Amino acid sequence: MPVIAELRPRRRWRIGWLLGLGVLVNYFDRVNLSVSHGALYTAFGISDVAFGYLSAAYNWSYALCQLPVGVVLDRFGVKRVQRIGIFIWSLASFAAAITPSLPGFFSARLLLGIGEAPTFPANAKAIGVWFPSRERSFATSLTDAAAKLASAIGVPLLGILLLRVGWRWSFAATGAISLLYLLVFWVVYREPEEDEKLSDVEKRLIADTAANESSVAEGPGLSLGALMRQRKVIGLSLGFGSYNYVFYLLLTWLPSYLSGALHIDLLHSFLYTGAPWLFATATDLFIGGLLVDGLVSRGWNAPLVRKVVLVAGTACGLGILGAAHAHTAMRALLWIGLSIGGLSAAAPVGWSIPALIAPRSSVGKVGGIVNFVCQVSGITAQILTGYIVRATHSYALAFGISAIYLLAGIAGYLVLLGRIEPMRAAHFPAA
Repeated sequence: MPVIAELRPRRRWRIGWLLGLGVLVNYFDRVNLSVSHGALYTAFGISDVAFGYLSAAYNWSYALCQLPVGVVLDRFGVKRVQRIGIFIWSLASFAAAITPSLPGFFSARLLLGIGEAPTFPANAKAIGVWFPSRERSFATSLTDAAAKLASAIGVPLLGILLLRVGWRWSFAATGAISLLYLLVFWVVYREPEEDEKLSDVEKRLIADTAANESSVAEGPGLSLGALMRQRKVIGLSLGFGSYNYVFYLLLTWLPSYLSGALHIDLLHSFLYTGAPWLFATATDLFIGGLLVDGLVSRGWNAPLVRKVVLVAGTACGLGILGAAHAHTAMRALLWIGLSIGGLSAAAPVGWSIPALIAPRSSVGKVGGIVNFVCQVSGITAQILTGYIVRATHSYALAFGISAIYLLAGIAGYLVLLGRIEPMRAAHFPAA
């Protein structure tokens, strides 16, 4: 009982909420573009195909930075890398607000991708060093659910702001919010060994977890080449890539789908867009986070619990096929809610896996590899959907392709990832 009382402040959870706040802020920057689709069409005269490329501009630079970002994070640490990243993404939002041309806007989105590139690999690394494995699903869900909450509240709020004062001010607003977050992150984030207010009990909890997690946890860092040839890394990347394909398809095109395919006015399309994302926020936190950690804490088989939620949640993503032929907003939102809600329940488990399977000195690299595949998938979803919508004037084929990718992702989880446990040094090919 004295130990429990001493742990109640749980300083590590301050870090978890800080990381979640950061994802919320940087996803405001991301969803701002989907909200501004119509306004950008008026300002720059872009087509659906051009909008697809513009949406993917962020992901291009983001993806190219993932592999080097993993190396940089493992060398310089979360604190320094994220401070620089937040400052860059703040500048990118202000640049988008003031640019007079489409090439300038495109460049601002490329800069945004560079600034936000460290976010998820850094979060995976930070959670890996701050939290014991039995708490990581909920800690991860705080960051991952924030991405869904940003769409749930960001699309309506930014949409109303756009309709009242214009799209440039909505981008300026996200830039200002990002600078405020930089100040908060600068003051709050520390590594466990640097935090003078961390209790001795909590220090021992973190240290014992680090010592017991993996036989290679403190071994030498593994090369990108060795990690990229690992079956577990390939399986996780394939599965998470399918998740991100659907995520970015909906993040970018859902307001346009509701207004174009279902003929809903712009304001209501912004408001309706928030509904499935709000449901996704709840499944992320309560299923992918609290339920998983609760079952693990009660002694359930941890790898099995995580695997079941990972696979079942991804399978629910196939609900997007129902939206392909929906003719009413209610039916479309129900199917989309099932799809993104199931995927969101699986996402915290997926993001916690790099720290569960990789040596501690290589978690950043594994996170970078997985996120690189995710961003390539996101780029493909945004651009390919633009071409499909222009050619067919329908979203049915776009949704069908995403379902095929999800089936491949499920196979990756089952066949290649296998049991969620540390990779052993003997299993690695020579670098």
